Amino acid sequence: MFMLICMSSYWATTNYVNSQAFRVAAGGTKTDNIKNLRQIHAFILKTASFPLPPPTLELISSSRNLGYLCFILKHLENQDLGLDICNDIVRSLNGNSLRAVVLFREMLVNGFRPDNYTVPYVLKACSKSQALREGVQVQAYAVKTGLVLSNVYVKNTLIRLYSVCGSVSYARKVFEESSLRDVVSWTTLIQCYVKNGFAREAILTFFEMCDAKMKADEMTAVIVLSACSKLGDLKLGRKLHDYILDNRVPSDVYVGNALVDMYLKCGDANSARKIFDEMPVRNVVSWNSLISGLANQGEFKDAMDMFRKMQSIGVEPDDFTLVGVLNSCANLGLLELGKWVHAYIDRKQIEADRFIGNALVDMYAKCGAIDQAFKVFRGMKCRDVYSYTAIIIGLAMHGEAKRALSIFSDMPRRGIKPDEVTFIGVLTACSHAGLVVEGKRYFKDMSCVYNLRPQTEHYGCMVDLFGRAGLIEEAQELIENMPMEPDAYIWGALLGACRIHGCVELGEDVMKKLLKVEPERDGAYVLMSNIYSSANKWRDAVKLRKEMKGKNIKKTPGCSSIELDGVVYEFRKGGKSHPRSKEIYKLLEEIMSHIKNFNNLAQ
Repeated sequence: MFMLICMSSYWATTNYVNSQAFRVAAGGTKTDNIKNLRQIHAFILKTASFPLPPPTLELISSSRNLGYLCFILKHLENQDLGLDICNDIVRSLNGNSLRAVVLFREMLVNGFRPDNYTVPYVLKACSKSQALREGVQVQAYAVKTGLVLSNVYVKNTLIRLYSVCGSVSYARKVFEESSLRDVVSWTTLIQCYVKNGFAREAILTFFEMCDAKMKADEMTAVIVLSACSKLGDLKLGRKLHDYILDNRVPSDVYVGNALVDMYLKCGDANSARKIFDEMPVRNVVSWNSLISGLANQGEFKDAMDMFRKMQSIGVEPDDFTLVGVLNSCANLGLLELGKWVHAYIDRKQIEADRFIGNALVDMYAKCGAIDQAFKVFRGMKCRDVYSYTAIIIGLAMHGEAKRALSIFSDMPRRGIKPDEVTFIGVLTACSHAGLVVEGKRYFKDMSCVYNLRPQTEHYGCMVDLFGRAGLIEEAQELIENMPMEPDAYIWGALLGACRIHGCVELGEDVMKKLLKVEPERDGAYVLMSNIYSSANKWRDAVKLRKEMKGKNIKKTPGCSSIELDGVVYEFRKGGKSHPRSKEIYKLLEEIMSHIKNFNNLAQ
């Protein structure tokens, strides 16, 4: 009643009263909104004092009663006003494809003619929900009315719909049906190819775009560079970089990040660093691209150096930064720094689940802290196949086969299906523990239970399992029945078994086969030399070493490392690269002298 009194007191300014009344109705809860709206609507219809005003956008956005809004539209005589209201409603539905299509249908039923704004709004809602069927229905209207052929905005939105729904061929068909194209049309199609795993086709489409004399913008450049990153084609990447420079494509932070990522994934770390250093503006993604890229290229020390530099200038790391850093810590054995990252995660109250949780488990396992890895794993609220795989492989490498297999048996109960990498961990656990029967069963279950085809790595694990257990004939039989050609991993596993069990003649035969696969590696020579030495065949061992020297094949020197104050120091056999190597060797001589003196006294 209070609202009605207020309205009547301002009767002279009806339009103002109308809009204000509807704005009042938009306040409060959503249930009260529609109730207030109906009361005001009833009063206006009963008194017929002034025409029904359009509901405000706030009310439309807050109301869930689409049926009542459709009822209002039925009684609007002004078609243009009704169309504006419909467009506002569709735009405010926040990607609800079902409601957008229902309203679109109501418009058609009540004589409204959706325009080149309505159709893209509805198609965007369908794209957000990946509602392809409904989107096709809207497309039928757009084709019938000529909007697809006459309006590039409608056409681009339709291409995007098919892109997000994975219908690449239909996206291309829509693109080709009309010559009405702009840079957004080309970019949307290129993005369609990239997102659906057709990087090569994306590059070819970009070249078509260039032939059509269409100049790429920043968005196009970023998408095409991402396609090149997926292909790992450095020559092509440099060609794209030249295009960006020659055509003066604005090189903002996004283009810079894409260039850094592309060069790293194509194996050119120097160019990536040069681009990074020349970027006038950087964000956390810029640092992530460099740190993660260096880590993925195996440049873990450089990745850690960049992380320290990032910290020194006060850039706050995010989840992706921390995953890249933990990956580097895992591969360098930087346990103390890995613990610091874990403490940082706890301090910032970052949830250690999924990517970060998996990275923590992997880091602790590779740094030798398997109990801490297991603790992180148990504390994860959300685990996936990567979480289970990381802890299973970690336990297997630490000789804890029973715990690894126990966790593996927990996966089906959690509804998590193991993948090929998980089985590498399981078979490795069986191999290190000598569990031949269990290993054979798991190997069989791969294909029979989990519908996974064993790869070369799995056959290598089985050869290693048989070899360690002394079942050389079974290992040979397995190799002969493999569906693929044995690689260096397979022959290396069998040669390792020959070393354990002193099979000299078989070792010589296996060595020849291994050298055919890897003629320039030292592994076969080293293993065979050890076999000869163990069998007291010193002449053959010396002959083998001379053969290595004649072919200029050098034995990979032994290597050890130690972490001190967050820095890893690496030492190789005979190496003198450390700046204090003279002092280190002098101290080693003193230690050896003390040991000799102690032994002499003991005797």
